[in-house]
Amino acid sequence: MQVSFKLGLRAQEIALLQIKEVAQLNATGTDFKLLEIMSLPAAYTKGADAMGRSKSQYQRKSISFDVGSFNQLVHQIEKLAKAGADINPEDFYPPVKQHKGKSRDLPLVDKALRHALQQYLKLRLRKASKLKPTDPLILSQKGVPYSPNTLQEHMAHILRHWAGIEKASSHSGRRSVITNVIHKQKNQLKWRRRLPGM
Repeated sequence: MQVSFKLGLRAQEIALLQIKEVAQLNATGTDFKLLEIMSLPAAYTKGADAMGRSKSQYQRKSISFDVGSFNQLVHQIEKLAKAGADINPEDFYPPVKQHKGKSRDLPLVDKALRHALQQYLKLRLRKASKLKPTDPLILSQKGVPYSPNTLQEHMAHILRHWAGIEKASSHSGRRSVITNVIHKQKNQLKWRRRLPGM
């Protein structure tokens, strides 16, 4: 929850985090030092095929052309039909736009967040005695990595039933971060306007 509310990460991004994103382990994997900046890989972010599933599940529901391209396409198909060629409609679809995530650098400066990560990694070391940089950061109660969907459900449950926040979701932390940034910017603008000469 600290990662969500202090860094604004999506549930999918949190589920995919590895220890190396937040901490540097020693050579034996028995101790760690928290990083000052988390580098969130582009493969984890929205639109990226982080779970390796989008190609097999994606199906076109609609396609679009501009008028000029459509007219060209019709003429091309007419020529092929007159020549007796086999025509497969999918050969003429425009390419699918690939959505690529963006990597982000996030400062790990919040004291409560750093404390939570420290305590959590110490707990992990007590249980496992040794960690690898590529180990998942967050594990479920069963000791396995969270799937994004399960993490979304657990986060929503914690916020609604433990914290009593009605209609909360795994995205609430992200919205909270954005709201805080907007309020800070508004306050800075008000403060600047009060300064002489501004």
